[in-house]
Amino acid sequence: MRGIIGGLLAAVLAGNGAAMLAAGAWWYATVPGVTQTGPYNPHFVKDIGAAYLVCAAAVVWRIAWPATAWSASVAVAAFLGLHGVIHLADSLGDPAPLADLLRDAPGVFIPALLAAWIAWPSNRSPAGGRTDA
Repeated sequence: MRGIIGGLLAAVLAGNGAAMLAAGAWWYATVPGVTQTGPYNPHFVKDIGAAYLVCAAAVVWRIAWPATAWSASVAVAAFLGLHGVIHLADSLGDPAPLADLLRDAPGVFIPALLAAWIAWPSNRSPAGGRTDA
C-alpha cells in the first residue's frame, strides 16, 4: 500500500514541479489561491518547481530502496510539512480561513500528511536499526 500511495504522491509532486519549471506562468494563473500570494516571479516558481522534483525523486527512492532512503523521505516530509504550516498560518490571518484550508487541503495538507506517513518507519529490528520495507 505504501508503494502505491508513494508512487501516486511522487507522480503528483513531479507533475507539479514539471509544470512549475516548464509552464510557470500557466501554473501560477491556474493553481487556486496562488495569485493572492503576490506578483508572479518566474525565477521563484522555477526554484520551488525544482524542489518539488527533488521531493518526487526522494519519494521514489524511499519506495524502491526503503532502508537507504529514510533520511531523504524525512526531508520531503519536513519540506512539505513546513509548507503546510506556512499555509495554515497564512489562512489564520485571512477573512475566510476555512475556505483557505479547504482549498489548500488537496494540494498542500494531504501531500504533507502522505509524505510523513511514507517517511515513518514501518518496522524496527530488535537492535533498533531500521528495516523499513
